[in-house]
Amino acid sequence: MNIWRINTRTKQHSILDVPDAWKFLGGRGLLAKIMVDEVPPTCDPLGPNNKLIFAPGLLVGHRLSSLDRISIGGKSPLTRGIKEANAGGRTGFHLSHLGIKALIIEDQPKEFIWQIISINKEGVQFKEAGELVGQGVYTAAASLIEMYGEDVAIAMIGPSGEIKLRAAGIQNLDQDKTPSRIAARGGLGAVMGSKGIKAIVIDAEGGKQPPIFAPASFKEARKRFTIALVNHPQTTSYADFGTANMANLCNGFAGLPTRNFSQGTFEEVEKIAGEQLRAMLLERGERAKTTHACMAGCSIRCSNVVSDPGDDQVVVSPLEYETIGLMGSNLGIDDLDVIARLNREVNDLGLDSIEIGAALGIACEAGLMSFGDGDRALELIREIRTRTPLGRVLGNGAAITGQVYGIERVPVVKNQAISAYDPRAIKGTGVTYATSPQGADHTSGLTIRAKIKHTQPEGQVQVSRDAQLKMAGYDSLGACIFSSFGFADAPETISDLVNARYGTDFGIDLLKDLGREAINLEREFNRKAGFTTADDRVPEWMTREALPPHNTVFDVPEEELDSIFD
Repeated sequence: MNIWRINTRTKQHSILDVPDAWKFLGGRGLLAKIMVDEVPPTCDPLGPNNKLIFAPGLLVGHRLSSLDRISIGGKSPLTRGIKEANAGGRTGFHLSHLGIKALIIEDQPKEFIWQIISINKEGVQFKEAGELVGQGVYTAAASLIEMYGEDVAIAMIGPSGEIKLRAAGIQNLDQDKTPSRIAARGGLGAVMGSKGIKAIVIDAEGGKQPPIFAPASFKEARKRFTIALVNHPQTTSYADFGTANMANLCNGFAGLPTRNFSQGTFEEVEKIAGEQLRAMLLERGERAKTTHACMAGCSIRCSNVVSDPGDDQVVVSPLEYETIGLMGSNLGIDDLDVIARLNREVNDLGLDSIEIGAALGIACEAGLMSFGDGDRALELIREIRTRTPLGRVLGNGAAITGQVYGIERVPVVKNQAISAYDPRAIKGTGVTYATSPQGADHTSGLTIRAKIKHTQPEGQVQVSRDAQLKMAGYDSLGACIFSSFGFADAPETISDLVNARYGTDFGIDLLKDLGREAINLEREFNRKAGFTTADDRVPEWMTREALPPHNTVFDVPEEELDSIFD
């Protein structure tokens, strides 16, 4: 495996040996190490000193179920700290089969002409993007596949990344060649746009699977993990209902964001929950799918495909709980077809549906739309597409929208929108939002399944710390959060797989050790970027404004937040 560097100013690339200090890191942990070693923490996120890093996890490239994810990162223009966003699809697998441990995109072009970067076993080529500029990701992806072939991986930005909106993500192809797997959070699409790159095309033809030190041991550990994963009851649940099954669960905890986080329950939740989504898709034509894999070899298949009720055309894939929460109940919208259309529009623009859903909730508070008005929500998203001043405000996310319109109830931490779990009802996740170096992100340590009374402050720091360490570890492996179903029942297979792959002798605590190293590096970067304990807080209004129906506030003591990683 090697480190590939591409300079966007000189259009030169280099292929280098992996430094010793990077050899046994991957994904989020490797990304953090590269950032600490090479990126000035106080740099302009959209300037030449920032880097855009693609890092497959330690176990990527072997078709292990749910373990081919890609970590993408840099300094975030949204949080202004370190950012890692990961995604499924093809990108991580293809990079690993070209022997790429990390792809580092550097510098910034002096003459700004939009480029496509293509990568294959022969090296790197630049090509002017031409008519692809300004196109949404669905049209642009189809053109790129026609140009480069059916079997490539693509990481690309939409129009939002081209104009450097802080809610812009990076879209990746799924196994069906749809640009649906977005590394959404933190504005990394704007970083890619700042370097003049419309798309990166990865062709792994002629490549090979990463080497395995002990193939027999790897095969045996793989079998144990797969059996544990397939037999776990949550695997069946997610195959049937996808992540949308969280809607009723979260509503039951009174933590479902409703009408700009003013309530914790939604009276029409049954209309947007997983059971209704499954029933709706079963009634649709053959294009609709209740279960679907974002990457080849996944045993869980928690994705879905939503088709139009009239003509059987695919509207969006997948429709996830986070989007249902932020663009559904958070906006008072109870129609899954409307939510799916909103989802498609933000996907095509290359935007984070969590961030835009939160911004639209603030727009309701500001009188720009009414709660429940899906048509107006679509109109506001079209403002982003047409690049109006209002569209640019919304496309820069919830914090900017709140500042422009003078709204206090702005659900952000470190300027990043809170996910679809209200921290006043699920306080351990609130601790994660506050203290994660990543900003408000449930995938950094969701605690909703922890055996704890979620509305009380006691014990929340411990469950958040454990969840954060595990998730940073999974992100370093290249593992989907749902792979934890298998690893929970066969935890020894984590170190067994890594040891068989690399010839190492890591112990049973490897997952938390990887997570601890990643988080320590991220905290080091943020500290040097100017972050203090004052940044490790939920919004002040959440400590004062009680959340119905339990009328709880976020009251985990600040001194506990400040000592979480001591």
